[in-house]
Amino acid sequence: MTNLKKTEPFRIVNHMLENDLFSQWMGVEVLDVKEGYCKIRCQVKEEMLNGFKVTHGGIVFSLADSALAFSAATYGRVALAIDNSISIAKKTTTGDLLTATSECIHLTHKTGIFEVKVRNSDDDLIALMKATVYRTGEEFDS
Repeated sequence: MTNLKKTEPFRIVNHMLENDLFSQWMGVEVLDVKEGYCKIRCQVKEEMLNGFKVTHGGIVFSLADSALAFSAATYGRVALAIDNSISIAKKTTTGDLLTATSECIHLTHKTGIFEVKVRNSDDDLIALMKATVYRTGEEFDS
């Protein structure tokens, strides 16, 4: 494998993040990327809380969804989520650092199944997402 191929997943994810204003608003930082895998994190801000002063479920879902999108794209084709299911196991609040790790667990020519785990800085499981993506025929082009 050439160096260019080793960096291709990073190049794809970096391009996506540069054009993803919502993930930028969340403060998403890419920690690790390889084919079929992405690890990202963000810190919970006060404007991400719900009326009970805990992290809004939509924020947890969005972080997991961003990790999913990035990991699914690392194969070089545009992939679109067609089914996502998330279970939230523990609450978080302002200042908590959340890390989402997405990994492909089954891949076909047209679909992929991914598992996304969201953890806090104590490595406690915050949420678990199972997601299916549709892999279009459109190849990544920066």
